Amino acid sequence: MELHERKGMAQLRMLSYNHLRTSDMDTVIHFMNDSAEFYKWSLTIADKRVEKWPLMSSPLPTIGISALYLLFLWLGPLYMRNREPFQLRKTLIVYNFSMVLLNFYILKELLLGSIAAGYSYLCQPVNYSNDVNEVRIASALWWYYISKGVEFLDTVFFIMRKKFNQVSFLHVYHHCTMFILWWIGIKWVPGGQSFFGATINSGIHVLMYGYYGLAAFGPKIQKYLWWKKYLTIIQMIQFHVTIGHATHSLYTGCPFPAWMQWALIGYAVTFIILFANFYYQTYRRQPRLKSAKSAVNGVSAQTNGTFKAPGVTENGKKPKNGRAKSE
Repeated sequence: MELHERKGMAQLRMLSYNHLRTSDMDTVIHFMNDSAEFYKWSLTIADKRVEKWPLMSSPLPTIGISALYLLFLWLGPLYMRNREPFQLRKTLIVYNFSMVLLNFYILKELLLGSIAAGYSYLCQPVNYSNDVNEVRIASALWWYYISKGVEFLDTVFFIMRKKFNQVSFLHVYHHCTMFILWWIGIKWVPGGQSFFGATINSGIHVLMYGYYGLAAFGPKIQKYLWWKKYLTIIQMIQFHVTIGHATHSLYTGCPFPAWMQWALIGYAVTFIILFANFYYQTYRRQPRLKSAKSAVNGVSAQTNGTFKAPGVTENGKKPKNGRAKSE
């Protein structure tokens, strides 16, 4: 009798387990189906003007590029582990000043387009018409999205130069999320209030990549670059202004998608926390002398507050022929 009861209990447990497993699978399937239906519905309210633009017909290219970026974060250091770092000075100069020109173009287009369209800086709904100024603004915002993909090269250059300490969580989080989130922005709201944050950010990037480009010239120029700290302060001010702008729009009932405003506020809060931590660790916790001359993606004799003698690489070994690998 006792053996029979044990078998019965075991069968009940197995039936219960199978039921739970089936229930979990059903939940996953329902979730996937609901997500697919939601995405299909969302496409009905997407901006038809950008549907045929490069990379905009599907999220897969953007997700794929981002996945390759994350894969490179793992494989890149493995590839460079036993190799000499590349110097890439000329490449960095060309790259950084090219980014200055790209961001200046975006800034110019957004400013001139918004002025011509009579945009309000406090509340501006999205106009999905084919008006020449509206299309101009949407195009500038698309280029802004593309620039976020190009900025993945920042990380590539860090790893090729074995500046592994520069590839922080803040760095990776910023680069990976901006590219994906701005695909969403261009797909659904390429205009209206979206121009505000992109205008400010592209202006800051003109200054930032200008700094990086000058730093890439080496110590003769770097000694004049005393204003890196203020770039970080400007970036933090940008996030506070963005939150204030979005909050004002929500408070006044501006007819711009509320989901975008709330997402922007939450996203900006994460950057305030991360940048504040970066500022404290770089400029407050460490002596000023250690961080005053470090360059973020330029070529610097100081990295993360540690002075390196000429010809010494990140891992403390002297490269062949007394210099890093050239490009």
